[in-house]
Amino acid sequence: MPPVQTLAVGSGTIDVAADGTVSGSVKTTGVDGMAAHIHHGAAGANGPVIIPLTKGDAGTWSVPAGAKLTPEQMKAYQAGELYVNVHSAANKGGEVRAQLKP
Repeated sequence: MPPVQTLAVGSGTIDVAADGTVSGSVKTTGVDGMAAHIHHGAAGANGPVIIPLTKGDAGTWSVPAGAKLTPEQMKAYQAGELYVNVHSAANKGGEVRAQLKP
């Protein structure tokens, strides 16, 4: 999906341990998110969902306990090819996106 016009913003931290264990959360404002995920895709490209995030209070989305990348997904992370995307009813393909940086 191409970038969308939005006033929404997000911030957070997603940590990936050497063994592929993933933890962390993101928080958005200015958007009523209906879903959020970690996806496999290079900057500017869309890709499949790897880890669905769990919705919390006030626009917070958390990595579920026990989430872990496969060796192939770990290589993608190290290459900068994973991203977080928060989806809304207005922008089902994603409204707020950020690449994960190793």
